[in-house]
Amino acid sequence: MKQFLIHNKAHHKSLLLLAGPMILSNITVPLLGIVDTAVIGHLGSAHYLAGIALGSAVISILFWLAGFLRMSTTGMVAQAYGENDLTQLAALLKRSLLLASLVAVLLIALSPLIKHAIAFLSAANSDVLAQAYQYFSIRIFSAPAALCNLVLLGWMLGVHYGRGPFYLLLVTNIVNIVLDIYFVVYLDWAVAGAAWASFIADYTALIFALFLVVKLAKKQDIELNVPNWLSISKMAELLSLNRDIFIRSLILQLCFSFMTFYGARIGETTLAANAVLLNFLMLVSFALDGIAYASEAKVGQAKGQKSVSNIELWVKISVFWGMMFGLLYSLFFAVFGAQIIMLLTNVPEVINEATLYLPWVIALPLLAMSCFLFDGVFVGLTRAKDMRNSMLFSATVGFFGVFWIFNELQNNGLWLAMSCFMLMRGVTLIIKYQRLKENNKLLD
Repeated sequence: MKQFLIHNKAHHKSLLLLAGPMILSNITVPLLGIVDTAVIGHLGSAHYLAGIALGSAVISILFWLAGFLRMSTTGMVAQAYGENDLTQLAALLKRSLLLASLVAVLLIALSPLIKHAIAFLSAANSDVLAQAYQYFSIRIFSAPAALCNLVLLGWMLGVHYGRGPFYLLLVTNIVNIVLDIYFVVYLDWAVAGAAWASFIADYTALIFALFLVVKLAKKQDIELNVPNWLSISKMAELLSLNRDIFIRSLILQLCFSFMTFYGARIGETTLAANAVLLNFLMLVSFALDGIAYASEAKVGQAKGQKSVSNIELWVKISVFWGMMFGLLYSLFFAVFGAQIIMLLTNVPEVINEATLYLPWVIALPLLAMSCFLFDGVFVGLTRAKDMRNSMLFSATVGFFGVFWIFNELQNNGLWLAMSCFMLMRGVTLIIKYQRLKENNKLLD
């Protein structure tokens, strides 16, 4: 290991310089959920916390489903960056922004149906549903900004501008957190205050992101007003890639939403406790995603350069740092997990319930490390079908299969299924990567 670190010191530094800003800014993303949970969790009633958990879960499902916009943009832009194709870099930006806008309009149009689905799937009581509806009805109109921000963030990552996403996410999250505290604590707007804080932050971020991208394009001599960017064949290629990543994201969100909605069926306290613990998982996922994002850019660039050796090198370096961060997070949760729960809520029954299931959260960083990192590798390779197939198999066998067998364990069964699901995702992608390497198909 020492020789590996010394021999590839420059490469480790390069990856961390790209990943570092993303890790720091991504850590503030789950802080939004933590602040939401903390300010609402101290209003004195579990139905406020359960309501925002349900409403924000639905928004997260919708916006995370649109995560294919960032992934496809990063992978394709990184390869164009490796090929030094400046025209393609500009065209990809415009095509992806158009797609993001169309998806956002569709989500808003479908919002009345989605609200009916919330009640049908969760079977939550009227107090919880009222809070969930209030949050959702405000947040859904931030979809145009939130989805375009995904594209702009992915584009900056693809051209290895790690500071851009850092500035973007930092501004977004600081605005959101400050307004969250002001609207909820000082103006006493409760759940609506948390929703308006996120809404304003999303549109503030869009203006800032557009400024960053225009400035970066000018600096790198990228002419954004390229002709014929709306090519039918190129749009078809983008849609094909996005289709498979969307299916992959849909399956992922199906598993997470099942956990939320089934938790609601178990009871209000279980739903609230899982909301607290899922903030731990978000913290882990966004930290490991910092390494994965850097891997996307590095692997994509290497593929654009037609260099198999560089692809393999960046994969090894990414896995090394993923293991380090996974271990650190498990140790951190083991030592400070109980204290963090008590910071998030002062409702006694929620604290007791969350503490009961804390061991699952302690184990998850190590179990889930490989799935996050190899998602990044396959995004860089733009092998969306492999990601889709891995997710489908892992969800069917690892999540729903395990839960079907152990459903009598109730919430423990849910957390067991989630743990197996995360582990299996990583294992299946590792096996596929090894087969591609052995068959000399990494550049296909």
